[in-house]
Parts: sequence; C-alpha cells; structure tokens
Amino acid sequence: MSSQIKTTVVGSYPVPAWLAVVPNASTLRDAVLVVMKSQELAGIDVISDGELSRFDVNHPDTNGMIDYFVRPMSGIDPTLGREDLQKFRAQSGMSFRAKPAGIVRGAIGEGTLNLGDDYNNVKGLTAQPLKFTVTSPYMLAKTLVDTHYNGLEQLVMSIAEVLKQQLSGIDASVIQVDEANLPGSPDDCGIAARGINKVLEAATGEKGVHLCFGNYGGQSIQTGLFRELMPFFNELECDHLVLEFARRGYEELEVFRDLKSSIALGVGLVDIKDNEVETPDEIARRIESAVDILGADRVKWIHPDCGFWMLQRSVADRKMRTLVEGRNRFEGI
Repeated sequence: MSSQIKTTVVGSYPVPAWLAVVPNASTLRDAVLVVMKSQELAGIDVISDGELSRFDVNHPDTNGMIDYFVRPMSGIDPTLGREDLQKFRAQSGMSFRAKPAGIVRGAIGEGTLNLGDDYNNVKGLTAQPLKFTVTSPYMLAKTLVDTHYNGLEQLVMSIAEVLKQQLSGIDASVIQVDEANLPGSPDDCGIAARGINKVLEAATGEKGVHLCFGNYGGQSIQTGLFRELMPFFNELECDHLVLEFARRGYEELEVFRDLKSSIALGVGLVDIKDNEVETPDEIARRIESAVDILGADRVKWIHPDCGFWMLQRSVADRKMRTLVEGRNRFEGI
C-alpha cells in the first residue's frame, strides 16, 4: 500500500564523531553512507545526505547554513574591520550573531562555490529519493554587510541568481530552500519570496520551502506568527512547504486554509529541541488533527521541525523511526 503522506527530514543530521575528528574525503563518504542508511532503515521516504559536506568546525552554531555558501562567492570579503562590525551590529534581526559572514565589496558571483560537485559526490550512494537543500538568498543577505548594492532586494536577487546557476543540473527528487530569518521581519515577505522563486527556477523535481523560527545552538531566534507570513507563502512558486509546528504548537494550522491550493503543506511533528522521543501514537494523533483541520488534500508531508544536527544520533534515529511508525499507524499500513 502506497502512503498518501510522505515522510522526510529537513536536511541536517548529527555529525558523526569520527568525521569531526578526521574531516577528509574518505571519512566524509563513510559518514554520508551511515547517515543515509540510518534514514533508509527508519523508513524515511525522501532522505538527505545530512548536509555533512557543509559542516565546519569553526562555525558549528550554524552547521554550514551560512558560511558554506557565502565564503566561496566572489564579491564578498571575509576580512572585517571595526567599522564593518559596527554596521552589522546596527542591522536589525541579527543580534544573535557576533559578526557578519562577510562584506559585499563588489558584484556577487559564483566564485569557487560548487554545489553540483557536492551533490554528485553523494547521489550515487543511495537508491532512495534524495533531497538537496540550499539556504535562502534572503537569509544569506541578512548576514552580510553591503557596501556595493543599493538595497536589500538587489543584494537578495544577486545571491539568488548565483544559487540558481549552482542548482542547474542538480536532479534531486526535491530541491528545498531553507529560510529561518524572515519570521522576524515579515515586512520583507515580498523580497524573500522573489529571491526564493528565482532560485527554484532551476529545480527539475519537487520544489520545497522550509521555514522555521531558528535553531541557533538549539534556541529559537525569531518570534512571530504564521498568519503574518501568509503573503510570503502565497507568493511562493513551490510545490510544498516544510514548516515548524511541534515546538510551537498546532494552534495556527487553521490559518493555512488561506494558503493557495497549488501548495501542499508539510507539518513538523517532531521537536528537534527536545531529547524526549515522540511516540507513534502521538505522531498519528497529530497527523489526524492536521488532516481534520485542513483536509487530506492539503497535508502531504510530515517531518521534524528543523534539522537534527543538535541532537545525539541515537535520539535522531529514534525520532525518525517513530515519525514513520506514526504515519503508518495513521494510514493503517
């Protein structure tokens, strides 16, 4: 019996200890194989490589979500002066970060960024449908100090064009764009959506957009309500959303009755900021509640709230298994 609701992960997985100690090509391949096999054994329908190639021991708090993308791009200078730091600290919404990812000194280009190579290095390691993730150009732009462009939108769209070029030729089953800064700045909904739509023009498979309220060192960073972001959701040109609910609660599910019919909803059912493992019955009840509120035609994906990278591997693995078991219990499989 084929499942009507697909299980997936948001992207990241706890970094295996041996990869952090000896980060070379051989140990990276071994770690990716382990991560993918763990997801396969749990029964996850669409898996990821754990985003392991993005892990940087010098930037563990963002697990490669920012610097991995920004550092190789041309036009961005990692050298920071006192004045640069002052400008960044005056920007709204980034007080949780001590310094910018870089300074935009000129037109942004691909530089040495090569997402295609990272994807090709892992695509042959599994026969399962594979998800490939990129950070939203809006979120990347917010971590930078801009001395070249005339405004935020120009900066966002320049980064978006680079990411679109990078995704060309990547044939993943799902391309997912991750945004964790917009909830704190809902007035920027249009800018963020236009940047994400530009990136997704390169996707040949299912197009997903993940939005959460931050997971910086296990903490939520942004505050706000999903209803404030409905203009953003309805401007997106994607197939499904991947949203945080388990930590926040499910009271806001009803606002997604106003989501345009072309976008399916992915509902976060697993709290990644808590070591307690949800039971299959809890997962099944949460699915039933979401379907009762929004209908079976809307709820098509279930997943953790965000990436697993802050948890112990044993906890992440058990949470994945109960996610699948709960889905199966709901569907009577």
